[in-house]
Amino acid sequence: MPLPQLTLSLQFGHLQDPAPHRAALPRHKVARWIRHALEADAEITVRIVDAEEGQSLNRDYRHKDYATNVLTFDYAAEPVVMADLVLCAPVIAREAKEQGKALADHYAHLLVHGTLHAQGWDHETSEADAEAMEAREIDILAGLGIANPYASR
Repeated sequence: MPLPQLTLSLQFGHLQDPAPHRAALPRHKVARWIRHALEADAEITVRIVDAEEGQSLNRDYRHKDYATNVLTFDYAAEPVVMADLVLCAPVIAREAKEQGKALADHYAHLLVHGTLHAQGWDHETSEADAEAMEAREIDILAGLGIANPYASR
């Protein structure tokens, strides 16, 4: 079965050191990671931001006053998935380093995670939902040749 179609906009905000993030996020890989997590065709914008923009968005939309790794703004799930995925570069870089993961692999995980959220998956509703979402992420990432991101917990 062919993968769903994806219209992708990849944006980089003002980053202090954009080089490692741009290197970890070549457009073809970002598209591949997202398409493997899709269940339907999609139009997705991925924006890589600094801590200030990440914190502002998290505060304004989730009422949590800190920069988080990924925010998903989902607008439609049918007939086409429409969403914005906002990834906070300094948070992701710090987490990757702390967890001993390659930066690209951590980005892949969070893009898959955000894409699942855009399609209605939610790990905050119940323990069963969290386990189901984690299992789906692990399966998708394994298909992409990326190790289980939860194995080191």
